[in-house]
Amino acid sequence: MSPVRILIDGYSLLHQWPELAPGSPRHSARARDALIQVLTRYQDATGTPVTVFFDARNRRGPAPPRDPAAIEVLYSEPGQTADALIERAAARLVAWGEVLVVTEDVAERQTVEAFGAWTWSCQEFIRHLRSTLEEQRTRLEQLNRRDQARFRNRR
Repeated sequence: MSPVRILIDGYSLLHQWPELAPGSPRHSARARDALIQVLTRYQDATGTPVTVFFDARNRRGPAPPRDPAAIEVLYSEPGQTADALIERAAARLVAWGEVLVVTEDVAERQTVEAFGAWTWSCQEFIRHLRSTLEEQRTRLEQLNRRDQARFRNRR
């Protein structure tokens, strides 16, 4: 069964994936944007809704405008942690089905597992994401070749 939603600790994932935005600090807007872009591609490929959480203390200025086609991006309020938001979301969403939480924080993993969510380390998720996107790319190439052949045969 696939999860009803994937909840991601954004900075935890960025710290485990330095090659995502080479040369950019892990808490930079450029790194966050690169992560949001690849997670949007993953959501599009799988159809599984993704929510990524960031601590507000690392954000400068207002939250960027939300693209309705992109993933859900949430920032904690000042004095609040992204972990608290993830825990609350996991506790509420497990009533609707399986929830996957992606984080390196062991205490966070244990807390959401107690609510009934399942967890992956960031490295597990990165491997899965890369594999999923590669499968999608391969499948699209196959479909394009097939359609090109069908089009040529009609002439």
